[in-house]
Amino acid sequence: MLENRKSHGARPATAHEVAKRAGVSQSTVSRAFTPGVSVAPETRKRILDAAKAVGYRPNLIARSLITNRSHILGVAISTVQNRSNPHVLELISHELQKVGYHVLLFLTEPSEVDGLTLESILQFRVDGLLLGSTGLSSTIANECAAAGMPVVLFNRTSPASTVSSVTVDNIRGAETVAQFLAAGGHKRFAYIGGIEESPTSREREHGFSRWLTSNGFAAPYTVTGNYTFEQSLVAAREVCTRKPRPDAIFCGSQQSALATMEVVRSEFGLAVPKDISVVAFGFDGNAAGWPSFSLTSYCQPLEAMVVETIRLLMDSIEKRSGVPRKVMLTGDLIVRDSARKPTSGIVQRGDKWFWDPSHS
Repeated sequence: MLENRKSHGARPATAHEVAKRAGVSQSTVSRAFTPGVSVAPETRKRILDAAKAVGYRPNLIARSLITNRSHILGVAISTVQNRSNPHVLELISHELQKVGYHVLLFLTEPSEVDGLTLESILQFRVDGLLLGSTGLSSTIANECAAAGMPVVLFNRTSPASTVSSVTVDNIRGAETVAQFLAAGGHKRFAYIGGIEESPTSREREHGFSRWLTSNGFAAPYTVTGNYTFEQSLVAAREVCTRKPRPDAIFCGSQQSALATMEVVRSEFGLAVPKDISVVAFGFDGNAAGWPSFSLTSYCQPLEAMVVETIRLLMDSIEKRSGVPRKVMLTGDLIVRDSARKPTSGIVQRGDKWFWDPSHS
């Protein structure tokens, strides 16, 4: 018979009642409601049936007071107007749910360096922090580490040895882009970067410029787009009015690349890639593959980066490792139609084409 506890003022059912009804210990009930914890399927079903019968739901607040864990992780990113961020957030949330955690989102503007403070984080009971905002300096990460708050930088680097991070090899990726554009016959180059203070943007600019100057080309004309669509429009206009005009533009993000293609085509009446080639660096979002953009991109391995980031956070939270680690992955240059193609080195894998100079 289903026990009715919905009447006004009824006392909530307890884990003890569930345990008694299911014929198990109270700790087993707790384990059954903890994602990722192993419980025999038949035991879990018996507990869930008992919980339904008495109207029991686990009190996460009470549990957090006992375990000193909220099972909530803070995630700080820049504005979700960035076309990549919603997809990044979705993957992070899904991976965290697999290990029994949920997301508390902190939003900052791309150019906002100190909008998030340690005080604003600690007022919430988060078990750790994932920093993915382009504008956040390494200061906040160092403060969190000093306060014992597990923190990992996602797609960001920090010179501090006290902070773990997961990133792609920005220098190698930018060098690959430069080599690809040179192999396509381009002679005049521009780079539309992100935030000037961002180590990520500086590394991409450094790798791109270093390869070009080391191989007999002039250094690229460089402007700042601050990783926003609006400011990248302004940067692209500046590039397109150069005399002589660059014939290849490397953008430090796909957001900047889409803005650049808009300016090149709509405002200057130029053809991509006949007049100007455009290549991006970033996570391969849906818009990049749309026929109207068909954006050639050096793509970061998003799924692998998310998995590595959460692994580092869980290791820190569970005290499996007290040593900060810096994980650097490599990406691939996906070849589409926004850039002139080299005569060799393009290989097919599945339904996509990639540039691999070792096949030249």
